[in-house]
Amino acid sequence: MSLRPFASLASFRSPITVGLAVLAPMTVGTAGGASSTLAIGDARAALRVTMSAPTATPQSSSVDGPAPCPADSVPDGDVCVHLPDEDEGAEDPSAVMTQTSSHQDKAGRWSLYEQIPRRFDRPANYDAYRYPVACDGCVVSGYDLDLPDALQRRERRLRQVGHGGVDLLQKRGTPVTLVAVEHQRGEAEVIYVGPLFGTTVATRHTVREGGQLHDYVLLFGHLDAPAAGVQAGTRVKDGDAIGYVGDTGSPSLVHLHFEARRVRDGVDASKLGPSALVDGSSTVVCDPRNVLPLR
Repeated sequence: MSLRPFASLASFRSPITVGLAVLAPMTVGTAGGASSTLAIGDARAALRVTMSAPTATPQSSSVDGPAPCPADSVPDGDVCVHLPDEDEGAEDPSAVMTQTSSHQDKAGRWSLYEQIPRRFDRPANYDAYRYPVACDGCVVSGYDLDLPDALQRRERRLRQVGHGGVDLLQKRGTPVTLVAVEHQRGEAEVIYVGPLFGTTVATRHTVREGGQLHDYVLLFGHLDAPAAGVQAGTRVKDGDAIGYVGDTGSPSLVHLHFEARRVRDGVDASKLGPSALVDGSSTVVCDPRNVLPLR
């Protein structure tokens, strides 16, 4: 990309110099001598401020100047250069981080499975997140399918090895409410109510990742009962009642099992039966910290 020279550069400041800075990472110094990169959104805001300020008009041999550029672009000579959206063209973080892991079941057989571990940009501390129940140190069992086999959860009373969600300790009857996940588009949809992890409600959420839309399924398990009116096809938004904490399917502990799964491309989660919702061929288990909203 190049700039066309003007007759006098001393008399004005061209907005294109800001436009070029937007198209490349913008780095600024800090008091400690370090540098930081401005996000595209910040750069776009700076661009709008700079371009809105009055500037002298460069000399030109043309009587009629070029048509103004759209709001999402900047001028470069005789053309307008498109400014990407903040998440346009970015890598899909969950696709990049999908891993194949393995563990040994209780019969001694090794099995392979795909899972999406916590992304490096998400806090490790479970207390940093907002949950479907009031939670202050209530996480009694976390996601461990990204850990080596020897470190995954094994208990005599449990049939499965490893844990693909988080267990949230709360009193029986505590309301369970929907949480809108990070980068969610629109409302969520209830796609299943019935037995799975005890009495379970499953919701589908459409999320924008890397400039594309993907579906996630959230599972709310061991409910005492679903909330009134919650059934397949119900549209729900952040804060809506989903059900009530119980111990169905887990008589030794009253708690909420919360699990997140990324739906594979081309799969319509609303048509999946309960076993298919947790089948690795249809969905990929995901560390819930990747999608839970921060407090």
